[in-house]
Amino acid sequence: MSRLPKPDYARNMRLIGHSDQGGRPDGVQLMVHRGFAYVGHMFSKGFSVIDVRDASNPHAVNYIAAPPNTWNIHLQTHDDLLLVIHAKDMFAAAEFADERAYYKGALGQKVGTADARRARDWSAGLAVYDIAIAERPRQIGFLQVQGGGIHRLWYTGGRWAYASALLDGFTDYIFITIDMSNPTAPQEAGRWWIPGMNSAAGETPSWEASRRYGLHHAIVNGNTAYAAWRDAGMIVLDVTDRAKPTPILHRNWSPPFGGGTHNCLPLTDRELLVVLDEAVLDHQEDGLKLIWVFDNRVAANPVSIATLPTPAEADYKSKGGHFGPHNIHENRPGSFVSSKFIFATYQNAGIRIFDISNAFAPKEIGALVPPQPTRLADTRPNRARVIQSADVFVDAAGLNLRHRLQWRPLHHGAELNSCTDLTSTSIGVSFSAAGFQNAVVPSKDDRPWRFAPPAAGGDGPPAMTAVRTNPGANG
Repeated sequence: MSRLPKPDYARNMRLIGHSDQGGRPDGVQLMVHRGFAYVGHMFSKGFSVIDVRDASNPHAVNYIAAPPNTWNIHLQTHDDLLLVIHAKDMFAAAEFADERAYYKGALGQKVGTADARRARDWSAGLAVYDIAIAERPRQIGFLQVQGGGIHRLWYTGGRWAYASALLDGFTDYIFITIDMSNPTAPQEAGRWWIPGMNSAAGETPSWEASRRYGLHHAIVNGNTAYAAWRDAGMIVLDVTDRAKPTPILHRNWSPPFGGGTHNCLPLTDRELLVVLDEAVLDHQEDGLKLIWVFDNRVAANPVSIATLPTPAEADYKSKGGHFGPHNIHENRPGSFVSSKFIFATYQNAGIRIFDISNAFAPKEIGALVPPQPTRLADTRPNRARVIQSADVFVDAAGLNLRHRLQWRPLHHGAELNSCTDLTSTSIGVSFSAAGFQNAVVPSKDDRPWRFAPPAAGGDGPPAMTAVRTNPGANG
């Protein structure tokens, strides 16, 4: 194992393992399942399988290439199934060399799917893999969609999956339900969109043309879907009838805030919602983005009661790249599930852990900022050579690690996986050198932790980092 890199900043975390993911160090979304991490790449195309059973020695065991002009940036695992999105590789397209073009206005009009006027040279839909042999995914099914493709999924087993899809005739990504009763032949079952998005039906948007009214994805709890609709804020849908989702409420705080809603996480046992707005432009050009805590005791009227503290120990706004939230750990069934601790990525400010035991006064209790990557996997012009941590996954299955905190970072050219011994909790994280980060955290319970001081790191390539805690102690 190579020497571990020294983080730019670490509080209650330390690196313990490193892997370059087989020379493909970038990543957007990470799933850890049965001791293997499945990483969706952006600039390396396709997706990789990483053996993380020994957190101190994670190593790549497989890579599945994407079709031409297609990306596989998001994926989901459950039981013996792996679901992988297929969509147009947006950041390889000339029209999105300036990322402002991607994050502003109606995407479907720019891609040419809103009026179905553009010839397709990419794969659009959902691929289904059998992962009974974890390191050898075998494709068994495919749902083809007509349009730009699928962006992100929610699937936790059973008959139904949920996705954001850029379909012909629509201005941007909409909500669709997918029948997975036959995994070899998944079928679209229903759809919902904001009135004004169906341009093929003659609908006219009521919002400004510069606004990005497109679904990022929804988290589904029971028969309720909590949908993050970018500049349109949060939309809550009743999906009792999967063929005909119906709206329950629409909340938007942009303006005055900058939009980009990315995750809407329900904490049902505490009647709370944690909602993240994504920072999408360099140097906070799109304004200060926040992670919000909502009181959801009255489901028809969620009320914002707090925001999570913004990292302030360095001048991240001037650092380069994006500064602000990107993703949170989404409490997937089978992963580490907590309504007290929030794990978030802050792009050039790394990974953060928050304690929201007091929902009115959240506090940061852990942080790790990887060092500058040695090279960029991001092939777009004029991108700053800085870390951009993109995703965090907290894994509850790593009990064989004796409750270590385990991280897997992907940097612009280097990735690492780290762990530290815990008495009864394991955590992991992954950072992306391509401007994206992924993390993993296994844990036996969500008892309070006291984080131990970070150990000194060595010199080396960007890597993955872990934190040590003492469950049972107040912290």
